[in-house]
Amino acid sequence: MSLTDTMFETLPEEVRQTLVLYVERMTNLYGASLQAMLLYGSAMRGDYVPGRSNLNLLVLVAKIDVSLLQNYTKIHKRFQKEQIPVPLFLTEEELRASASLFPLEYTDIAAFHHVLMGHDPFVGLVIDSGHVSVQCEQEVRGNLLRLRQRLVEGSATMEAMGILLPLSLTALLVCLRALLRELRMPVPRTTESMLSDLPSALGIDPAVLQDIWNLKRGVISPGPAELPRLFERYLSTLDTVASRIGQLRAEGRL
Repeated sequence: MSLTDTMFETLPEEVRQTLVLYVERMTNLYGASLQAMLLYGSAMRGDYVPGRSNLNLLVLVAKIDVSLLQNYTKIHKRFQKEQIPVPLFLTEEELRASASLFPLEYTDIAAFHHVLMGHDPFVGLVIDSGHVSVQCEQEVRGNLLRLRQRLVEGSATMEAMGILLPLSLTALLVCLRALLRELRMPVPRTTESMLSDLPSALGIDPAVLQDIWNLKRGVISPGPAELPRLFERYLSTLDTVASRIGQLRAEGRL
C-alpha cells in the first residue's frame, strides 16, 4: 500500500463513505466523459479535521461546457454540506498545457493526492519549476496586499480577521512547501511538522504561523484583544517571508 493509500485509509469511515457515494453520483451523471477524480489537500497530508476541513477534488473530464457545469449544481447542492466544495474541473489537455503556469499548485497536488477513480494524470506530467521562486515571492507579496485590502473591505471586524487569517495561511503554506522543494529540503507531509522545520530551513520564526494554524483548526479562539495583535504579527511575518525569498534568490540559493 502506498503512502497516499495509507493516508486515505486514515480518514474517518464516514468521510470515505461520502467520497464513495460522491464518485458514484459523478459517474452516473457524467458517464464516459468522466476520466479521473483525485482527492488532494489537507485530507491527503494528514491535516484533515472533521467538520472544518474541505475535501478538495480535481475532476478530469473529456470536455467542459456550460451544460456540464449546470448539471453539477445538482451534486453540489447535495454534497456542499459534506465539506466538498466545487471541484477543479479540467481536461487532460488543459492540465498538461497549464502545468508550467501553475507550478506551485500542481506540484503540491502531485505530491499529495489519491486517485478515487480513473487514471493518475500526474504520472509522467512535466511541471516546469524554473520560475517557482519568483512566483512564490509574487504570491506572498500579493497575499500581503490582498489581506490589507480585504481587512478594510470587512470593516476590520473581529469576524473578518478570523476568516481572513486562515484563508491567507492556506495560500502561504503552498509557497512554503514549494520553497522547501526548491532548496532540496525534505517536505514534511503534515503542516505541523513543516512549521516546526521552518527556523532551520528558511530562517523564519513559525510562532505566528502556528498560532493561525491552531486558529484554523479550532484549537484556539483569540479574544478581541489578542486577534488584532495576531493579525498585525501575521502581516509582519508575510513581509519577512517575502524579503527572505528575495534574499535567498539574491544569494543564488533559489
